[in-house]
Parts: sequence; C-alpha cells; structure tokens
Amino acid sequence: MSTVDVKALGKVAVLMGGSSAERPVSLMSGEGVLKALRSRGVDAHAFDPAERDLGDLKREGFDRCFIALHGRHGEDGTVQGALELLGIPYTGSGVMASAVAMDKVMTKRVWLAEGLPAPRWRCLSTEEQSREAAREVPDALGLPLIVKPAREGSSFGVTKVRGYSGMQEAVTLAAQYDPDVLCEEFIDGDEVTCPVLGEGEASAALPVIRIQAPDGNYDFEHKYYSEDTRYLVPSGLPEAEEREIQRLVVAAYRALGCRGWGRADLMIRASDRKPFLLEMNTSPGMTGHSLVPQSAKAAGISYEDLCLRLLAGATLDSRDRKSTRLNSSHRCISYAVFCLKKK
Repeated sequence: MSTVDVKALGKVAVLMGGSSAERPVSLMSGEGVLKALRSRGVDAHAFDPAERDLGDLKREGFDRCFIALHGRHGEDGTVQGALELLGIPYTGSGVMASAVAMDKVMTKRVWLAEGLPAPRWRCLSTEEQSREAAREVPDALGLPLIVKPAREGSSFGVTKVRGYSGMQEAVTLAAQYDPDVLCEEFIDGDEVTCPVLGEGEASAALPVIRIQAPDGNYDFEHKYYSEDTRYLVPSGLPEAEEREIQRLVVAAYRALGCRGWGRADLMIRASDRKPFLLEMNTSPGMTGHSLVPQSAKAAGISYEDLCLRLLAGATLDSRDRKSTRLNSSHRCISYAVFCLKKK
C-alpha cells in the first residue's frame, strides 16, 4: 500500500465492545486492531461505548475512530450518526448504508430491486409469529429452510429447520434477538464469502474464501472458536466462477452505498452453480478466525497494513460528495420508503 503519514492520523479511538449480542467478538476484533495500529506507530486507544460516553471522544481530543463494533449500536448506523454529529471521521460505511445493510430484509429488497440474486424469503413480524402462521412458511419456501433474526449477526438466533414441527421453536429463538424474523429458502451448495475494499467505482473485491464447516454447520462456535472449520483461499473454484462472485459482490456493495470495506456472504447452489447473496457485513470481524484478514493476506495485504489502510480512509458523510456511493444511498432511501409503504 502507499505510505501513510501516521502522525497525520492523530489520536485514534478503536471502538470495541459495545452493548450488542456480539460484544465478545467485538472485543476480540478491537484488541487485534489496537495491537496492529500501535505496532505501526499509531496513537491508538481502546474505547468501549458501553462503558463510556461517546462525548468523551470529543472532549479527549480524538481525531478519528476505527469502528470494531459489531451488531446493534455499532454496525447499524447509530454510532455512525453519533460520530457525524461529533464531526469525528470513522472507518467503514456511513449512516444510511450501515442501517440498510444491518437489516437483512431491507438489504434483500434493495438487491432484488437492483436485479441481484437472493434466496426466496418471507419476513414474520411480531403479529405473524403464531404457530399457525409459522407452519405456513415451509409451504411457500420449501424444506429445509433458514430462520434468523432480521437484524443480528454472528449466527445468533439462526436455525436450519428441517420439518414443520421445528418452525415454532426456530421463530421463537430468532424473535429473542429481533422483533422481525426472516425465513429464507435454504440453498444447498458451497458457502463462500468475499470482502470488498474502497468506495464507488474504485471499490474492488478481494479473493473469495470457500468455507467448509463440520456437517455444514457454520455456527457461532465454528466461526470464532473451533479449529475444525476450513477456510480455503484460494477458494479452489473455477476462475470464471470466482470472477463472477467478485463481480456480484462489488455490485451488491455499491447498491447499498457501502464504503471503506465490507464482506458479503453467499451460497452457490450445487445443482446449477448459481450464486445467491445472503447478507452484507459493513463492520466485519477482525479476530484470529475472521475472514477479511485471511482474504487480504491472500492478496498480499498484511493484517497491520489492512488496519492502517482502513484507518487512513476514515471519513464523514457529506451531501456534496458526487460519488456512486451517494447516488446508491439515494436509491436505497427510495426503495426503503417504497417497500415500507407496501407493508
């Protein structure tokens, strides 16, 4: 990467921890980022919004923030909005893209409106989560299917439902994490993920990672603690297939108006090798088992250089930024309003 003037970065807060269900993962990510930045001479400090007032960032003279928060109040546009008000540049996507990407239902609506492939789905609001309503979902989506919270990460509250009798328990579990429950067609095939760096027309995909979890169960344990999950990078996919996934992921990233970095998760259907977008992570994990650092390493970018590059790109939203990101954000607003009116 090009040389970064570390002194120009100023005093940096690494936001970690937070109050979401993903707090333990965020603490691991934040510690890794903090160590990496300090190793490159950055004046970096840990800052936990669950234990301190965000106003302290301004009072203590922080110049920019590296967001290593995951989930609610960290990845959903709320902390981004607070930093906008404080006038402190931050890493990753802005308020609109963060909020839309955190909501899996809104994300699907935007992608489908853009002609991007996603599994068939149905959202169950609080009023639609009765046993009778839940048992109707497999008739529309088939079995097995996936049930998950509409706004959560790290596989919290996710269930693979194999029969009608398992629907209500799965819906009840997901509803513990979010009022809205997303039921999604199960795509049988290869599970892959692909990070993106940059903004607008300059955004580009990193190498695709193919994930092989024991029994195909890529749950919280297998994501962050198990040594049994295999991450294949190079992915071993045919070259044309990998290029298509990278093209699709960049299109999905731009459609949501993301910037800085992100990571899209996909399934490749075994029967016809068609890829389907599942979700976009706008504040991906940076732990020892996390995927973006692995993909970056395969592209010749070290963990430390990745952290420094992301920090150097920290910025604020601005209405006069004439970029693909801003135009995409406007489209996201239009689609979101349109879809809300339909509900």
